[in-house]
Amino acid sequence: MSWITHHIALVLFAVLAIALFCGFPVAFVLGGVAIMFGGIGILLGVFEPVQFFNLLPRVWGAAASNPILVAVPMFIFMGTMLERSGVANDLLHCLQVLTRRIPGGLAMSVTLMGTIMAATTGIVGASVVMLTMIALPSMLQRGYDKKLAVGTIASAGTLGILIPPSIMLVIMGDLLSISVGALFAAAVFPGLILAGLYVAYIGIASFMNPDRAPALPSDIGPKTSAEMFALIGKSFFPPVLLITLVLGSIFGGWATPTEAAGVGCIGAMFLAWINKRLDMQTLKEVIERAGLTNGMVFFIFFGATLFSYVFRSLGGDDLIVELLATIGIDTGWEILTFMLVLTFVLGFFFDWIEITLIVLPVFAPILQGVDFGPHIGEGGPIVFLTWFVVMMSVNLQTSFLTPPFGFTLFYMKGTVPPSINMAHIYRGIIPFVALQLIGLSLILMFPQIALWLPRWSGFLY
Repeated sequence: MSWITHHIALVLFAVLAIALFCGFPVAFVLGGVAIMFGGIGILLGVFEPVQFFNLLPRVWGAAASNPILVAVPMFIFMGTMLERSGVANDLLHCLQVLTRRIPGGLAMSVTLMGTIMAATTGIVGASVVMLTMIALPSMLQRGYDKKLAVGTIASAGTLGILIPPSIMLVIMGDLLSISVGALFAAAVFPGLILAGLYVAYIGIASFMNPDRAPALPSDIGPKTSAEMFALIGKSFFPPVLLITLVLGSIFGGWATPTEAAGVGCIGAMFLAWINKRLDMQTLKEVIERAGLTNGMVFFIFFGATLFSYVFRSLGGDDLIVELLATIGIDTGWEILTFMLVLTFVLGFFFDWIEITLIVLPVFAPILQGVDFGPHIGEGGPIVFLTWFVVMMSVNLQTSFLTPPFGFTLFYMKGTVPPSINMAHIYRGIIPFVALQLIGLSLILMFPQIALWLPRWSGFLY
């Protein structure tokens, strides 16, 4: 009994892992397990009944009344509006035409499309479904290899979780009390590097085996220069302008992320109006879908806040330190490596929200006390946390692609035609997961990839 009392936080974590596999809603599992173990802690004398009174104020202060998190529902609305208004479909067609003479140009267009949409939506599910419905039929019709096609779409769709305005970065910034603007700036180059790695891989694979990615016929698209400029002006520049307004206002210091999210919502509605696709029915559908997505995100946030509070109250932090010391992990680099490997493994089984809201508050305080100054330069804990969050974000991006519980794989399976099975999807994503790990290694070895822009823009000084 004494062993259980001392290790009750470990038992709590194990019960949570088992409960998550039972298929119950994640938010109910997080909050329910936390309350249950709070009661068990009272019986064992390691949790005071009065501590339950701290739960509701903690939920209210951490999420419900947090002004930073107001940006989340607005970014969700912006992405949903762009998807429903057809702006994304027009953009992909334009990119296909611009890259039609390049081997693998259609696949590269999908990656570029995913990069641009990532900078306007930040919603992986919407991006993956949208890209699958828009791009996959064209790729299959052009004779693209099925594995290359689904791997390209899946990887491009997941860029929305990293490239600003990323909802994940907003939540991480709030959890660790870091400027969201600094995280947005820090994630720009890593996101572009990942997109560049995808494009390079597609180009090499298409050059070595042209049959996997046939070029787009030259008769597709505008026939004159005037028609080409008209297509670019109508389909390419408007979403790029929206990205500039949203991210430029944040980086320039003219607006907070919340205010920029409001600008993004107005911009998305304006683009829908220009395309003559903004009516009451579309607006109703967008509000309903955005509301459901937002409710899911915040409900999980509430449950994770309860779990984190009970876990730490039961001595979870001390238990983690003891565990690391027992297995011989005591230096800063060993702890950081262990954390990154653990996150990658957990990504096979859990969504990024659970990993972020459960694991990050446990390990971040431990790593924050380690001096990485010789490697990352001056700036103290805030610079380290910015670098650390970006690495975690790239790492968590793989959780959308790794089986058996990669959400991107499920999104795709529900959208692809019967001719594509899960074997095609699993084999298609393997090269792109490897590319994500290469990108993570580059950020680990060269921290200025993530830190140069926030330093230059003044967020880290």
